[in-house]
Amino acid sequence: MPNPAEPIARPDILDDRSLLGHPRGLGLLFVVEMWERFSYYGMRAFLVLYLVKALKWPDAHATSLYGTYTSLVYLTPLIGGYLADRVIGTRRSLVLGGAIIALGHFCLAFNGMTAFYLGLGLIIIGTGFFKSNAATMVGQLYRPGDSRRDAGFTIYYMGVNLGAFLGPLLCGLLAEKVGWHWGFGAAGVGMVAGLATYLVYREKYLPGIGQRVGGQQSATTQEHGTTDGRMMVHGAIGAVVGAVVAWILSGAAWYPILLGVAVGVAVAVTVLGSHGDERKRVLGIFLTAFFVVFFWTAYEQAGSSMNLFADRHTALPSLFGWTMPATWFQWFNPVMIIVLAPVFAGLWGFLGRRGKEPSTPIKMVFGLFLLGIGFLFMVKGGRIVDGGAQASAWWLTLAYLFHTLGELCLSPVGLSYVSRLAPARYASLLMGAWYLANTIANKLSGALAGLTPTPGVERAGAAGVGFAGYLQQVTATNAGFFSLFVVIGLVGGALMLLFVPLIKRLTASADRKN
Repeated sequence: MPNPAEPIARPDILDDRSLLGHPRGLGLLFVVEMWERFSYYGMRAFLVLYLVKALKWPDAHATSLYGTYTSLVYLTPLIGGYLADRVIGTRRSLVLGGAIIALGHFCLAFNGMTAFYLGLGLIIIGTGFFKSNAATMVGQLYRPGDSRRDAGFTIYYMGVNLGAFLGPLLCGLLAEKVGWHWGFGAAGVGMVAGLATYLVYREKYLPGIGQRVGGQQSATTQEHGTTDGRMMVHGAIGAVVGAVVAWILSGAAWYPILLGVAVGVAVAVTVLGSHGDERKRVLGIFLTAFFVVFFWTAYEQAGSSMNLFADRHTALPSLFGWTMPATWFQWFNPVMIIVLAPVFAGLWGFLGRRGKEPSTPIKMVFGLFLLGIGFLFMVKGGRIVDGGAQASAWWLTLAYLFHTLGELCLSPVGLSYVSRLAPARYASLLMGAWYLANTIANKLSGALAGLTPTPGVERAGAAGVGFAGYLQQVTATNAGFFSLFVVIGLVGGALMLLFVPLIKRLTASADRKN
């Protein structure tokens, strides 16, 4: 009988360099994630437009639902990550999640609000099982200290964005030009394609990756004194503290309390369950995630306010009398990432070989600044619209270009960062916790998008008092509305820059190059 304490032999296929110097398993995860993102971004591209144009919802109502939906999509990976780490393993979790996501999209293909809400709910649940585990498996492809990790995550991120390019291109076209429910159905077909590909090729290219190894897990938990019972106690403490803090800050609103519980559980389980350098690294992850909230709060305007701006205020390009769908602006960002991701991967590798590669936190600071600069183009386009004219498509295009440059400095290196810093027993849980930044940001983003100026609707000048009233006044024009996100990007970047030395000290044990 094998000794569970002995290391398990690593299959040779995991150390090959056939895919641009990386294991071929990275290519499989690339394809699987591509199809999952095809389904998600394909539907996301037209969700707000469907609510506003087909269901006739007010802007604020539509963007609020959009924010809640996208927020929950990033919240459930926390639960899915925990179940993958402790119960079913990442590969089973990925398969279960993909199947539930596909079912959700097929529900959306039917008429009726019951099918609509059921479909959204299934996608939220399925993404919880799928999302953090796919990224975790990418990290498991590389040995500790492997310098290819950041470049590998950047290549993987190209798969994310290839799907994000193809989804709006096909699903958005079908939704706007053929019928909304055709777009929903096409998204489901994409998820089935990704799931089938994974099931066919996982044993060949990902042997052992994503399997839960009970013996090793037990040895680790015994070493650190972290039992399932103790984790439950830590989680309960965190849930209570998080709920109380959120209740005080939000005035008993249910969704902030839910977020407070999630953050409290994630922090308590991982911080109280770790010691020494491990605990410092966990704290470094959460501190970095705090600043990532600034980025995604502004960035996620793409699917809401920027989508409405494209539909209502942009002179859409035409060819032979055929006008480009507004949803197609949603693939500008991913196609730019596909083009630029190899450039960034090569740049980080080039600088790394010369000992000049910026630390991960500094890369993220660059990302926040670039995001803020990108919204300056939206401010310019907004001024044109406020003057009574249609804005050129170039203003959106330039904004998406700078948002893409910022994203490449922040998102793929962030995934690599978490996989490098997280203690092995919390790998999927902390990847899910990392997505809590997206959870909070998407909800904030949806709420702020509700301030988008609506054509033909006069905004009451005295609406709200204090900070709420100030926001109402600032965002009364399109230029003022988008200037809000210039401030979020630049201020977020400046604040993070101040905390970079502390983040480096917390993560020094695993991130020596910083």
